[in-house]
Amino acid sequence: MNRVYLHSFVRAVALTAVFFGHNARAQTVRPAAVHKPPARPQPHGVPHHTAPTHQMASSQPETLAVHVSRHARDGGGGMMRIETEPHAVQSVGKQYIDMRSPTSTGLDLIQNLPSVSIAMPDTSGIKGGSIFIRGFTDADMGLMLDGAPASLAAYLQQNVDSENIESVNVTPGSSQVDMPTANASAGALDERTITPSAKRGGAMDFSYGTNNMSRAFIRLQSGYIGHSGVRAYVSFSNTHSRQWMGGGINQREHVDFGLQKDFNNGSYIKLFTSWNNSMFTIDNYATAAQFYNYKHTGEGFNRTASWNPTAANAGDYWKSNLDSWNQFFVSAPVHVVINRRLDLDVTSYLSTGFGWDGSSAGTVGTTSACANGCKYGNGTPAANGQQLSTYYAQGWSPDVGVVAKLSYKLDHHNRLTFGYWYENNAVSEFSPTMATMASGRNPKTDNSEQMLYNMQGQKLVSTDHAGYELNSFFIQDSAKYLHDRLTVNAGFKYVMSNYWDRSSGLLGSGTRLGENTTAPLPHLAVAYRFNQHHQIYMNAEGDFRQPLPSALPAGMATLPKDQYSITEQLGYRFNNKWVIADVSVFNSNITNRLLSVYLPTTQYATVNAGNETVRGIDAMIAGRQFHHFSPYASVEYLYGRMDSNIAYGNSYLPTKGKQAIATPRVMANFGLTYANEGFFGNFSLHYTGPQSVTMVGDERMPGFVTDTLALGYHFHPISFMKTPTFRLNFTNLTGSIVRVGTTGVAYNMHDVTLLNGQTAAGGGGANFYVMPRFSMTGTISTDF
Repeated sequence: MNRVYLHSFVRAVALTAVFFGHNARAQTVRPAAVHKPPARPQPHGVPHHTAPTHQMASSQPETLAVHVSRHARDGGGGMMRIETEPHAVQSVGKQYIDMRSPTSTGLDLIQNLPSVSIAMPDTSGIKGGSIFIRGFTDADMGLMLDGAPASLAAYLQQNVDSENIESVNVTPGSSQVDMPTANASAGALDERTITPSAKRGGAMDFSYGTNNMSRAFIRLQSGYIGHSGVRAYVSFSNTHSRQWMGGGINQREHVDFGLQKDFNNGSYIKLFTSWNNSMFTIDNYATAAQFYNYKHTGEGFNRTASWNPTAANAGDYWKSNLDSWNQFFVSAPVHVVINRRLDLDVTSYLSTGFGWDGSSAGTVGTTSACANGCKYGNGTPAANGQQLSTYYAQGWSPDVGVVAKLSYKLDHHNRLTFGYWYENNAVSEFSPTMATMASGRNPKTDNSEQMLYNMQGQKLVSTDHAGYELNSFFIQDSAKYLHDRLTVNAGFKYVMSNYWDRSSGLLGSGTRLGENTTAPLPHLAVAYRFNQHHQIYMNAEGDFRQPLPSALPAGMATLPKDQYSITEQLGYRFNNKWVIADVSVFNSNITNRLLSVYLPTTQYATVNAGNETVRGIDAMIAGRQFHHFSPYASVEYLYGRMDSNIAYGNSYLPTKGKQAIATPRVMANFGLTYANEGFFGNFSLHYTGPQSVTMVGDERMPGFVTDTLALGYHFHPISFMKTPTFRLNFTNLTGSIVRVGTTGVAYNMHDVTLLNGQTAAGGGGANFYVMPRFSMTGTISTDF
C-alpha cells in the first residue's frame, strides 16, 4: 500500500470514528482512562456544536478543534442563566462572580436577583448580613453548600471563600424534596464550590481597599494525583479591616479544602471542608433617631475608639464588644452508579463551632449581674465601679446529618427516588459575667483569662442546652413524556422531629421544655417545553419551621408554635440567541409565622406572629453579548398582609390587615456588563421600596438604592502567571446614607391601644442596618 492510499485509509477511519461518535446514541461508551471525566450534558435551549465538515483529501495535516464555552448558559454577563427546572430559579454564574470583589460573600453575589434585598454591615466580607426574600428572611430558607445545610445569612461568610464558589442559585418559593431542609417557605439558596482542576497549578490574589482593608488569597491545585483518579485543592485567605464607622478592628483567617475522585462508570466522591477563625467588632445597630442624627450631623452611632472606664458610654468601647468564633464545615457527597438503572447518593455533613459575643454589663455596684456578690475566681471582692462584661457563649455545638437516596429508572419515562434524611442539632450555651480587662477588652471565655477574670460562681449562669433530632423519609417520581418536553416531579417528605430546650440559672432554677412534631410536606413541580425557546412551569409545596435552638427566649414557659406554609407558583421562560427571560407569579399562606426579635445583648429571640399572606410577581430579562455589552433587568411586585391580630400580654395588638413586615411593594434591578479583548466591567443598580418595620405599622423604612461597579483588565500571560488580572470594585458610588434593612422585628414604636382597650407603651421601634459609605477595593490576581 503506497503512501497516498495509506493516507486516504487513515482519513477514512478517522472520519468514520467521528461520525459514529456523534451518532451512536444507543451505545454506552465508557472512557478508557480515569483522567477524563464524562462531559456535562447540554442544557435544553442551547444549540449543539455542529459536527466537523467532511472535506476532500488534502496534503495538509488535519486539526480537529472542539470549542466549549463555560458561559453558554449565561446572559447579562453571568447575572442570569438559562434554566430548565420545573420551578423558579434565579442564579448567577462564575462569569459574574469573577468580576466581583474577592471579599464578596454569597449574599453580595445575589443582591441583584429579583426576589431578594440584601443588608450588609460592612464591605470586607468578614461579617455576614441579612437576606429578605418575598416577605421572609434567611430563617425561612434552606441555605445549602454542596448539598449540606450552611449557616444563617449572618454567618454565611464563614463557610467558603468567593474564589472557590462556582455558582449561586436561588429557588424562591421552592426546594428539592431530597434537600436536607424543611424550613424552605422562602425557597433555597444553593452555593456550589469549584471542582478541583485536572492539572496542577493554582491561583492567588491580593486586595487592598477602603477602611484599611487588606486581603491575601492563595489556592494550590494538585491535579490528578498519579493514577489514582483523585484531584484536590487547598486554599488560604487572610483578611484585615477596620470599622467603616467608629472604632474597631476586624480579622478573618479561612481555609478551604476540596477533593474529588472520579470513576469510569460515572461514580464520584467529593469532599469539601473549611475552617474559619474570626474576631470582629459587634456593630451597634442604629435606631431611627440615631440614624437621622448621623445623617443630619455626621455624628456616628457605632463603637468608640478610646477607652475611658469612668465615662458614661464606657460600654460602647469597641474592645468591650467583640465577637470571637471558630467554625468548621464538612460536606461529603458520594454518587454511586450501581448499574444502568440504579444509583445511590449519600451526602454526609457536619457544621460546628465555638466562640462568644461579649458586651458591657455595667459596673459593680450598679448591676445585679453577680447574684452571689461580685468576686474574682480567687475569692477577692471586686471593687465598686469595676466594669463588667457579659457574654452569649457557645461550646461545641454540632449540626451533623446524612441524606441517603436510591434512584431507580423504572422505565424510559419514570425515575423513582426513595430516601432518608437524619439530622442531629445540639447547642450548648452559657452566659458568664466577667470583669472587663484593664485595657477595656472582653476577656476570652475559653482560656486562662476565664479563670482570672471570671466572677465567682458565674461560669455557668443561664446555661442552655437546646436542639433537636430529626428523621425524615421522602419519595419522588420524576417523569418525562412527549420526547422529554413534559416533566413532572411529584414527591412527598414526612418529617419527624424531637425538640428540646433545657435551661438553668445560677441557683439551679430553670425550665425543661420538649416537643415531638410530625409534618407532611408535599411537593409537585411540572414543566412543559414547547421547543428550545419556550417553557412553562408550575410548582406547589408545603414547608414547616421550628424555632432555632439558639434563638429561644430565655426563661420561656412554652415553645413557640411551629410555622407551616403552602406556596404555589406559575412561570414562563423564553430564550434565544439574543435574550433570556423569566416571569413567575406566586402565592404563600403562612400559619403561626415565626419572627426574630433583636435583643440589645446581640442575641435574637423567636416569637409567633399569627397568620400571613404573601403574593406577587417576579420578572427578569438578560441579553446575550451584543457589541460587547450584556444587559440585565428584573423587577418584583410584592403584596404581603397580616391575617390575624397578634397576642400581646393578656390582649392582642391590632395587626390584622396591616402590611406584613419587611415586604416592600416593589423591588427592581438593572445591570450592564462589558467585555472586549482584555477589558471587562459591570455596573449594577438595586432599588427596594418603602416597607413597614413594626407589627402595627407605625414605623416605616423609606425606599433606597444601592449600586456597585467593577472595572478590570486581563493581561497576556507573563512568565508563570497565566491570567494576570487587575480589577477595581466600588460600592455605594454616590455615598448615600440610607437604611437597608432591620436586625429583627419590633411590635410598635409609639403607644398603641390594644383590643381590650389597654395601652401598650411605645417600644422604641426597630434597629437598622445602615449602608456602609463609599468603598473601593483594588485586586491583583492570576492563575499559575
